[in-house]
Amino acid sequence: MMATTAISSAQNMDELVAAAKKEGQLTTIALPHDWCGYGEVIAAFKTKYPEITVNELNPDAGSGDEIEAIKANKDNKGPQAPDVIDVGLSFGPAAKAENLLMPYKVSTWDSIPDDAKDPEGHWYGDYYGVLSFMVNTDIVKDVPQDWADLLKPDYANAVALAGDPRASNQAIQAVYAAGLATGGTDAASASEKGLDFFKKLNTSGNFVPVIGKPATLAQGQTPILINWDYNGLTGRDTLNGNPPVEVVVPKSAVVAGVYVQGISAYAPHPNAAKLWMEHLYSDEGQLGWLKGYCHPIRFNDLVAKGKVPQEMLAKLPPAASYEAAKFPTLDDQNAAKEAITKAWDQVVGANVQ
Repeated sequence: MMATTAISSAQNMDELVAAAKKEGQLTTIALPHDWCGYGEVIAAFKTKYPEITVNELNPDAGSGDEIEAIKANKDNKGPQAPDVIDVGLSFGPAAKAENLLMPYKVSTWDSIPDDAKDPEGHWYGDYYGVLSFMVNTDIVKDVPQDWADLLKPDYANAVALAGDPRASNQAIQAVYAAGLATGGTDAASASEKGLDFFKKLNTSGNFVPVIGKPATLAQGQTPILINWDYNGLTGRDTLNGNPPVEVVVPKSAVVAGVYVQGISAYAPHPNAAKLWMEHLYSDEGQLGWLKGYCHPIRFNDLVAKGKVPQEMLAKLPPAASYEAAKFPTLDDQNAAKEAITKAWDQVVGANVQ
């Protein structure tokens, strides 16, 4: 790993701010503004540190693309080299194992749960959500309530994933959840059954091989979209009744996904990257994600301290929907990712793009 002059943990914020301002830029990747409240989170960082230009690469990239971008730009200090990544949980330890991440512990490190961070600080959980169905109720009158419903003939040419299951963590987790809902008991059987479920969905003509977004949902191209609840709820608000949208947490196999942050070991702007992490893990940054309907990783700590406004809690789906949430272990996620990305083409044969 390269030598760096970057500050290794949050010792002195003034020093860090000065070093970051001197670098003058932060390069992010795969942060759509309508994902998890990121638009406001990025805007708040720019307001706080106007001397730092935020260079946003490929907002629609998946977790796999982010890792590839670090690898492809190891020797490149230019604007295509990401400083920071925000990836599905399984991608954090994999990137650490390949020496792609630089350790850093933010000043609020102790309030991040131990099971959601690398003890050495290479990666750390940022927020989580559960998989849900985002439904255009102008087109779909009988709203599906569970995974099995999606196979009904009523939903011909209607169901889409919000990513390519060969690269996107959101899509991989959806396949895994469908497998748990149809009798999978561990990562291997859930992956197999999930692939089988999507094969049926595809052969029946219900599956649309398009990366679904609120726009494709509104146009009627993908009227049922399987995505994280925070993406569904944000999309619902953005569409603002045109068309009307319902977000349903399925009755069985409520799968929760934790995303993680990391700093590239080859970051051209390592201090700006660390300052960005301080911003994200501050109370303000964490509440920014909650505004975008993501449960921030420090949620329990913020609630305990009375930092979460009541009106913010009121906009989230009923807590009862989340009671059965399952947090797959890292081993389960790794096994599912391996099985699903490799077998999707062979078993399902739908080229999602």
